[in-house]
Amino acid sequence: MSFSDPVLRWGSFLWDLTMTNFGKWTDWKLFPYPDKGGCLTAPLGPGAYDLRLASTGEPILCGISRFTAVRMSSLLPRPRGTGTRKNAKKRQFVEQHLADIEHRTIAFATKQEARECEKQLLASQQYRFPA
Repeated sequence: MSFSDPVLRWGSFLWDLTMTNFGKWTDWKLFPYPDKGGCLTAPLGPGAYDLRLASTGEPILCGISRFTAVRMSSLLPRPRGTGTRKNAKKRQFVEQHLADIEHRTIAFATKQEARECEKQLLASQQYRFPA
């Protein structure tokens, strides 16, 4: 799969994290509109992501992946999103509240480091979709 693949048409995945940014959260950003050419900023490699409602700060969901940007592209249902995520309610919620969804990401050297971060997030927050 390449970045010119039409399945990933909703934006270029940017890895704006340098070696000095490993283990540091990005600022909160509104989730991009794929059909308006929005660009998702997320690590291409191992990392974690965290979503919340901008209006209330309510934690929505968090997750990890070896390929974080690609995994985050599955947070929306087709045709806007990609991937094989099986939680339709989660995808529909993100799509229905897209104008109010913020995300942040963090890059790690390994998936195990990302998994430890996810455990901490789940222990410290009450997410609408905890799994």
